[in-house]
Amino acid sequence: MSYIYLILAIAFEVLGTFFIKRSDGFTKLLPSIILFVYYGLSSSALTLAAKKIDISIAYSVWTGSSIALVAVMGMFWLKEPISELKILSVSYILVGVFGLLLTQKS
Repeated sequence: MSYIYLILAIAFEVLGTFFIKRSDGFTKLLPSIILFVYYGLSSSALTLAAKKIDISIAYSVWTGSSIALVAVMGMFWLKEPISELKILSVSYILVGVFGLLLTQKS
């Protein structure tokens, strides 16, 4: 169940980050509220995941996966520039995330 919480934490983090752009510097009320709700849900899910997963692993996987997903979302959904270096950098993050997951004891 802890890994389900971790996946939810990552999803909520990515959704919250999407609403950073939509909030327009906290000038739009509804996107700003949604941003805080998703970040609250993300932190709550991460806290539940950390009950059984080492915090060094849970936090690193949470942040690394969120970074990679937001970068990919930015490139493909928000039409941000794509470069070989950006793709390589996201790949390195993902390799690190999977490497950390392999160190977690069952």
